[in-house]
Amino acid sequence: MARIFADLTPLRVSAPYRRLWAGLGISNVGQQMTSVAVGLQVYDLTKSSFMVGLVGLFQLIPLIGFGLYGGTLSDAFDRRLVGLISALGLWGCSILFMLQSALSINSVGVLFLVVAVQSAFFAVGNPARQAIIPRLVPKEMLPAANALSMITWNIGFTLGPLIGGLVIAAFGTVSAAYVIDVVAFAIVVWAMWRLPSLPPILIAGDVRPRAGWGAVKEGFVFLKGKRNLQMSFYEDIIAMVFGMPRALFPAIAAQWYGGSMREVAMVLGFLAAAPAVGALLSSIFSGPLGAVRAQGRWVIISIVVWGSTIAAFGMVRWLPLALLLLMIAGAADNVSAIFRTTIMQSATPDEYRGRLQGIFTVVVAGGPRLGDVEAGAVAAVAGEAFSVISGGVMCVVLALGLGRAIPSFWKYDARHPIP
Repeated sequence: MARIFADLTPLRVSAPYRRLWAGLGISNVGQQMTSVAVGLQVYDLTKSSFMVGLVGLFQLIPLIGFGLYGGTLSDAFDRRLVGLISALGLWGCSILFMLQSALSINSVGVLFLVVAVQSAFFAVGNPARQAIIPRLVPKEMLPAANALSMITWNIGFTLGPLIGGLVIAAFGTVSAAYVIDVVAFAIVVWAMWRLPSLPPILIAGDVRPRAGWGAVKEGFVFLKGKRNLQMSFYEDIIAMVFGMPRALFPAIAAQWYGGSMREVAMVLGFLAAAPAVGALLSSIFSGPLGAVRAQGRWVIISIVVWGSTIAAFGMVRWLPLALLLLMIAGAADNVSAIFRTTIMQSATPDEYRGRLQGIFTVVVAGGPRLGDVEAGAVAAVAGEAFSVISGGVMCVVLALGLGRAIPSFWKYDARHPIP
């Protein structure tokens, strides 16, 4: 059975990892409820997919700057402290979302502002959270730990939209979703507080890394010529920029499967949760992934499956089939994410992990935001269906083309992790 189901060994051997794993999972449920609520609130105020897509732009801009700089903080300072401060900032943003709704401010500008601040704190903290994991579990357990982390991540992406949609439908307002997020995010603050101190590891003769843009440059210098690490970034950018239809879900729920506000909220919750359901199932049955050596090859294959199913989703109007296609897409994207994360962690020296995680954060979290802008802009010109279908097709074409252009990634062997 251990070869089929997820390997739970990291949870058994590391209490700090276990607390962090649980805290991030619970808090992510609340964060995804807020994500659904923000998208629905913007669409309700503007009736525009383009404006919903702009949420991604306001997330992307601070994500780039703070994500890169945040990676240097993770290499220069105690990673627990960096993660804790960012968690407190994110908790504060959750409180602001709750207050703007409770006070009926109804301002898209205020929503964009809070989204931008939230993105900045996420960008600073995520490199620290990811760089912490290799310090909490042995190297040979990283694939299992990453699969377990993806389980909690996808539980959040599954339950968050579902609960968010149901709560909004039940109360007829987004305020209830924001309140639950505030309560849930307190858990991750506690989990970060309970971590042990994690200062930089210095080998005799090493100089303590410094935070700053010079350190950011050092990260890019390290990345130069590292084709396999570069490919792990490129393939994810392709998948998320062209294949991510998230910003279109409010309009799709209203126009393709429309009805009352409550019905639209429920359909939106189902659409947003479906990819995460597939991802969660692929994580639960991730046991065989630990034995995979050709990890780069499976990244490319997974992204091709993702793009193909997204394009098919744009062609159907029967909700059960649409949800099934999104589940398959989510499973494929999750397999890609597990292998890309493992490649990055295994092939990167510890002294560069924070900076590379900063770049990784910009790519992994920034790609979907840029994808929101791209999807919303194309939909504004040619409609939601064309935006979804063309994006999926473009994803497949570019993923295969880049894989052919850089064959070393296809041949990547996990037993010999070459960056």
